[in-house]
Amino acid sequence: MSNMSCYILLVALWGISSSCNSSVSSRGVITGEVLRDTGKLLPVHITDSVAFDTDDPAIWINPADPAKSLVLGTDKDSRGGLYVFDLEGKIVHKVDGLKRPNNVDIAYGFLWQGIPTDIAVVTEREAKKVRIYRLPDMQPIDQGGIAVFSGVEEGDPMGIALYKAPDSILYVIVGRKTGPSGSYLWQYRLSGGEGQSLHMELVRKFGQYSGKKEIEAIAVDKELGYVYYSDEQTGVRKYYADPGKGDQELALFATSGFTDDHEGISIYPTGIGSGYILVSNQQKNTFMLYPREGHINNKHRHDLVAEIPLSTLESDGSEVTAVDLGSRFPKGLFVAMSNGRVFHYYDWRDIQRRIDQAIGRAQAKQP
Repeated sequence: MSNMSCYILLVALWGISSSCNSSVSSRGVITGEVLRDTGKLLPVHITDSVAFDTDDPAIWINPADPAKSLVLGTDKDSRGGLYVFDLEGKIVHKVDGLKRPNNVDIAYGFLWQGIPTDIAVVTEREAKKVRIYRLPDMQPIDQGGIAVFSGVEEGDPMGIALYKAPDSILYVIVGRKTGPSGSYLWQYRLSGGEGQSLHMELVRKFGQYSGKKEIEAIAVDKELGYVYYSDEQTGVRKYYADPGKGDQELALFATSGFTDDHEGISIYPTGIGSGYILVSNQQKNTFMLYPREGHINNKHRHDLVAEIPLSTLESDGSEVTAVDLGSRFPKGLFVAMSNGRVFHYYDWRDIQRRIDQAIGRAQAKQP
């Protein structure tokens, strides 16, 4: 039986469930408890299987032909690797020999050897390093990796997010397996250095931590300049991505409605400053969506918009793009890790329909 047939069968067995205690603001955004959408949304494609354990994806947009864009995904094991998939989920390249690669992110136009270069940066947890690869050929440009969390025992890197500031400085924000509250995340400035070498300079330590579990999922809103991370079993925390703007926590949201762990975070723009923040409700197999722009009276207030059940199982990492990737993904692509050593590809139009249905039903219940 094919992967897709298996998931269709599972959906039939799971059945359909919903709840609808909701209210709608004047802006059409659901507040309070939201309507849970009915049924599990099926992926368009399921990727080829990796060897050990998928964890986190990233999407590279091909500037010459977006329909030939690529999805990168980590295989988290002591003998792990970094896989490259096409938009049908087929493996087209693989980097072997990484010691428990955890999370991956992408930056465009990084100045390396005087040439604007797209790069992928991945945490190599057991080596206590980050690895840097040139895109799309996946050639390493880091001379074996760059150490992070130097001088501390609690220094096993896990989450990672890249932020290219308006002045073109590229920052690498790294989380770890465990660490102290207030300095759990370390932020580095990445530069080309001398000759072929790369250099990372520590510029700040920040980030509150509940102490309940760990911090892994990190995402940066590059346009608005915010960094979000999942404090598992607590909520999502929000800070400025620019270290010059200080270390004050701007928001703690997504504090209710989660079965257990808060996981993968991704950001889908619908316009300048607007869109959705998607957070994996891991053990419930749903994604919780929050307004990217915040509340009309407080841009750092993020109330739940919708909860979308997907066919992913215990999804850890995720990524999304709104770029037109051709006829199959004209409004963008959402990629989520799933148990079974695979990633799932979703057409954003399918997700948007579920959001619109949830909001529409909630509005219809208003007096």
